[in-house]
Amino acid sequence: MRTATVVLVAYVACVVVAAVWRLLPLSMVRDAVPDLGALTAAYLGLTARGNVAPAVGGSVVLGYLIDLISGTPPGLAALVLGLTCLITRAAQQRILVRGTAMTMGFSAFVALLVGVISLLVRALYGVPRPGAVVELQHIALVTVATAIAGGLVWKSFRRIDAAFARTHRERDAALEGLAP
Repeated sequence: MRTATVVLVAYVACVVVAAVWRLLPLSMVRDAVPDLGALTAAYLGLTARGNVAPAVGGSVVLGYLIDLISGTPPGLAALVLGLTCLITRAAQQRILVRGTAMTMGFSAFVALLVGVISLLVRALYGVPRPGAVVELQHIALVTVATAIAGGLVWKSFRRIDAAFARTHRERDAALEGLAP
């Protein structure tokens, strides 16, 4: 239930960001959309309790929903977010993502990881893509925007985890960002 709630909140946030972001006045900022799907997949991977299957399933479902609203080839974001969830789960079991600097740094790492995985998947399956300079500029802009938005997104997910906590100790740990 916790994973489904996080995925639902992330999807609604993605829809809102997709609808509102194009209305921003600066033309350079329009390309720097924060990757909320990547942040969600990383969060689900970091906070998977025991079994990682629900976290990966939630990431894949969110990726498919993002594919539907973004117009990317079906399955691209689903595959990338599923892999991101697995990689963040495997890369760490004890990293505590707390504090502004650590949250921003880890969010930037996740955005960069998703950009590289997406490039590899598109190259592997022959999906048309723009030139390398445009791709790298887009990845850099998305990384910066994701790092800035990471703290707010993770704080809202921690609130959801606290709402699903069974004890007061679990609630306090979830609000502080401690891994279960």
